[in-house]
Amino acid sequence: MSTPLTTNPTTPLYPAFGVLLVDDEPSFLRSLSIALERSGGINHIHRCQDSREVMDILARENIGLVTLDLTMPHLSGEELLARIVEEYPDIGVIVISGLNQVETAVNCIKLGAFDYFVKTDEESRLIEGIRRAIRLQELSQENQALRQRVLCDTLEQPEAFAHIVTTDKAMRAVFQYLESVALTRQPILITGESGVGKELIARAAHTLSGCSGPLVCVNVAGLDDNVFADTLFGHQRGAFTGADQPRAGMIEQAAGGTLFLDEIGDLSLASQVKLLRLLQEGEYYPLGSDRPKRLQARVLVATHHDLAEKQRTGTFRKDLYYRLRTHQVHIPPLRQRKQDIPLLLDHFLTEAAEELGKRKPSHPPELEILLGEYAFPGNVRELRAMVYDAMSLHRSHTLSMESFKRAIGQPGAVFPAPQPSTGPVFAADEPLPTLEAIAEALVEEALRRAEGNQSIASRWLGISQPALSKRLKKRRTEGS
Repeated sequence: MSTPLTTNPTTPLYPAFGVLLVDDEPSFLRSLSIALERSGGINHIHRCQDSREVMDILARENIGLVTLDLTMPHLSGEELLARIVEEYPDIGVIVISGLNQVETAVNCIKLGAFDYFVKTDEESRLIEGIRRAIRLQELSQENQALRQRVLCDTLEQPEAFAHIVTTDKAMRAVFQYLESVALTRQPILITGESGVGKELIARAAHTLSGCSGPLVCVNVAGLDDNVFADTLFGHQRGAFTGADQPRAGMIEQAAGGTLFLDEIGDLSLASQVKLLRLLQEGEYYPLGSDRPKRLQARVLVATHHDLAEKQRTGTFRKDLYYRLRTHQVHIPPLRQRKQDIPLLLDHFLTEAAEELGKRKPSHPPELEILLGEYAFPGNVRELRAMVYDAMSLHRSHTLSMESFKRAIGQPGAVFPAPQPSTGPVFAADEPLPTLEAIAEALVEEALRRAEGNQSIASRWLGISQPALSKRLKKRRTEGS
């Protein structure tokens, strides 16, 4: 047989590549297939009873892992192992034999087998070994894909990122990485400051996964342990007072798709234990039930916290942190990708004009200068709010800058701090400049950055525009 076997055709196949089970005993193939699907969530399975068909299947199907019996008619497991390693070195091979002999196991490892198990071994040990081999194969394929994309600087599915407005190189690297890990079932940790667009990245990852199920988003910040468990796992009727009807949790609602847990850094330690077990075992118990359910969704998580620091201080579990960071992407803040500000400004003006039923206005060139020097602590979300506020007040042909100036001029508005000097500010062998000379230099720099706009320059200097105009007029008078 060479077609994937799954008891539920609507369940997404895992892993992305096929797992070929080779054994001349039909009963063993059937029992192993069932065990892998029920206990390991592995359902992208091909079965082969005739060892002579194995090489044809490998040539025809996308196989990433093979399990081989040693003692088979026609072609032995050792013969097949040698041929697979020679012709398909990227395919992992696990030997599952009835022979409990150290010498045989060592010889198989020398030939290139990834692992060796005896059929009488505990089922859980065998399944965990296969899952471990799958994870390593996934990482190998992801590394190859990422290397190819970086070297060629390509995106295979740019349409998945169409809703993210950017030309930033760091963001493009994030896109390439997401494409490389799109098909893995391992969680993805998305980090970045509030407002950078972590949910947009999650939506792109969901699109790239090809999953037919929905994207279910849950903000877990502020959920106590009981509410967290009920929200994710659901409950049976009578599980607690008021539970008159059974309710499916968000995990079940996301079956066949993606579960996105936002603000994961705010989870309580008790809830962290539940999430860790879900990711490790791939199963969960609805409240009031003693029968587990399988996790059938890809899990994405996001946070604006520094999880490495939180685990060092004991407020985030170390084992959960390492489980989550298998795949991690960091979204740079808007102040580190200033070239995106004009693009985002134009995008949000178009969006706001459509929503408010207004004609899209032009904006003064100095608006981009003003925004380019602002640090945007609220990132893209803050810029969007500024544009919508300005558009709600807009009445003329050209967009007014007043609402932007008010937002930026509010207490707490942040401008980039000057970079620390790497050496002495003034040469030791030269006389110190006067305060007046320093002030003149500061005014010149502010005007240069503001491209001659006195209104913007005066804000950066912390003086009024009339005061700056008076100073410039006095300088011109003295110069003449």
